[in-house]
Amino acid sequence: MPDKKQEILDDLIQFIETERELYGDFSTVRETDSKITQNDSSQHPSEEHEAKPLTLDEKLNACSNLDELRELCAAADELKTDLENTNLVFGVGNPNADLMLIGEAPGEQEDIQGEPFVGPAGKLLNKILKAIDFEREDVYIANILKHRPPGNRNPNEHERTRSLPYLMRQIELVDPKLILCLGKVAGLTLLNKDSTLSSIRGRFHEFKGIELTVTYHPAALLRNQNWKRPIWEDVQMVRKRYDELGGKP
Repeated sequence: MPDKKQEILDDLIQFIETERELYGDFSTVRETDSKITQNDSSQHPSEEHEAKPLTLDEKLNACSNLDELRELCAAADELKTDLENTNLVFGVGNPNADLMLIGEAPGEQEDIQGEPFVGPAGKLLNKILKAIDFEREDVYIANILKHRPPGNRNPNEHERTRSLPYLMRQIELVDPKLILCLGKVAGLTLLNKDSTLSSIRGRFHEFKGIELTVTYHPAALLRNQNWKRPIWEDVQMVRKRYDELGGKP
């Protein structure tokens, strides 16, 4: 019986030695198998580790300058209105301006040229700015909406809601000392109020650490000369406050 056990033991040792000669040391095989398993795992990550789509806030915060934000706006279908084949009207002017002007929405000429305030109202705005010693290049000009609405109508609530996050990031990147809203819609949208223009113009409102005021849209002045004096008073107030805050230029 002891000889039988010895015979079995000898056979087992011989089998192990033969396997080692054929396949190498067992510890090496185990290490190799472990590396293969790790590589397979890295090449086939579980669904839990797949990147999630960025939220709108994350996309906006990733824009470190106005050029990057413009590209994001160009790809944003939610910024478009019901009017088909419109151009993006992003903004224009000094990207570091201490005075930012915000209108309501692009019109026909703005849509064609891709620049805010270039039609008759824009030419009047240039004259108003010049009267208080500003050139168009000194300020930054944008609109609530980035695309022209049908019939040049006022932006509706849904359009304003979709566009506002993009405008807010635009304001953050420019970082002005003062904001002048041109028209009731622009002013009430940013101030989140339901009021009359006459009740909010003529004074400054706090807006996210920026002083904001509202005046009539230049297009309104083209229709009604009676608003010439109120607009003149409003922009003079803006110029005075701009100088007090050390605005440049």
